[in-house]
Amino acid sequence: MTLGRAYSIAVAGLNGEVVEIEADITSGLPGVHLVGLPDAALQESRDRVRSAIINSDSEWPQSRLVLALSPATLPKMGSVYDIALACAVLAAGLKKQWSQLDKTVLLGELALDGRVRPVRGVLPAVMAARREGWPSVVVPVENLPEASLIDGIEVLGARTLRQLKAWLGGSTKLSGRVEVQTPEDESTADLADVVGQTQARYAVEVAAAGGHHLMLTGPPGIGKTMLAQRLPGLLPPLSHDESLEVTAIHSVAGLLSESTPLITRPPFVAPHHTSSVAAMVGGGAGMARPGAVSRAHRGVLFLDECAEIGVSVMEALRTPLEEGEIRLARRDGVARYPARFQLIMAANPCPCAPAAPQDCICPGGIKRRYLGKLSGPLLDRVDLRVAMNPVRAGALAGEVGESTAVVRARVAAAREAAAQRWSVVGVRTNAEVPGPVLRRSFRLSREAMAPLRSALDNGAVSVRGADRSLRVAWSLADLSGRDSPSREDVATALSFRQSGAPR
Repeated sequence: MTLGRAYSIAVAGLNGEVVEIEADITSGLPGVHLVGLPDAALQESRDRVRSAIINSDSEWPQSRLVLALSPATLPKMGSVYDIALACAVLAAGLKKQWSQLDKTVLLGELALDGRVRPVRGVLPAVMAARREGWPSVVVPVENLPEASLIDGIEVLGARTLRQLKAWLGGSTKLSGRVEVQTPEDESTADLADVVGQTQARYAVEVAAAGGHHLMLTGPPGIGKTMLAQRLPGLLPPLSHDESLEVTAIHSVAGLLSESTPLITRPPFVAPHHTSSVAAMVGGGAGMARPGAVSRAHRGVLFLDECAEIGVSVMEALRTPLEEGEIRLARRDGVARYPARFQLIMAANPCPCAPAAPQDCICPGGIKRRYLGKLSGPLLDRVDLRVAMNPVRAGALAGEVGESTAVVRARVAAAREAAAQRWSVVGVRTNAEVPGPVLRRSFRLSREAMAPLRSALDNGAVSVRGADRSLRVAWSLADLSGRDSPSREDVATALSFRQSGAPR
């Protein structure tokens, strides 16, 4: 019996687990038997690996070959195991176990001519290898910038199977860690481009300062999309840990740039209004892939024409809005993806949506049903609601509003004040503060709470709505440089919850 062994990583969600790959050559009729719960793509790797080995001037075993992937109960998916399978077969065929194979994780797909092709999910796989204490990892050369984001582990890049075999034999070297370039901020969208809409501009600033959800309603062409697109420019850059987390999600989704893979700015994701539930929250056969809510993690999810989106799609947002995470159960297991985003919704007031509200021809029942698709529980999770009005001709020639740079400076100061205040409870933004903390540890004065108590007594807000209004009030106070919200801040926060509510 001749046995070869190599190691790779199975990624489920953003978590990785080491997979041991064994190749056993025994007497019997020639054939390849792959065991260990492989999916269709992995089943096809038998043909890819055979052709790659033969075309790399190596011999394929002319007898019975068993390839086992362990843990046997863990589903294995994709083509990431190709080079590990090939190395295990080579080690078994040559009757030698290279010392490098015992301390290296191998990731990559093989072309039929032996080239090593890039794969998805390299970043979480390398993070898992480092966490498990592996000293080195080999990835496709195209994935080197992505893998080089992780410190504390030797990162090597292979171009071909022939080169990888020579490296295992000690006769050549592989490409090493590369310097990762930080992407430049190419956004030219400026808040000063928005004409008029003072209240909506201020709502966007408050949303940026506290990480709050926002809904904008108004006629088409009034500036709802422009305001939403300018919100990411007001947000601070991601921290190092946040950047790696966001980059890992985009790595699994296969959306990273090869030259500048690190994502340092909050992402902006705007799915089409015809998107399905799977496209919004994630899905797919076998193990679920991340959807729009996860790709928008630590950034902005913009839903334009939200009244046209399917009811089931909108209702699927309730759990990630509340918990900041999405859990997707599929045949091969449960995938967990972070989904802590800012939701920005935009909608017309009615189906006909004329430029002037007085020109609307929709009956009252049609109007109510149009925005009535947005359920009360979903809207209760939206902190700020603004009804935007048409801009008069004088605003076009009027004074230009504040630029993104000016507003971003105020937002940064407000976020810093919030981060220092909430550091004792382990959160950084007002929107993340638990309700009990607001009501007990940081209780406002009786005078400041008067508008909120009145709204609760009248049934105007729920307890959840009251907590969210308190969070907005803290953001208003931070933007004004006050140590605590005043009565006016609480009243303003309540007015933001009611001004754009659908009727």
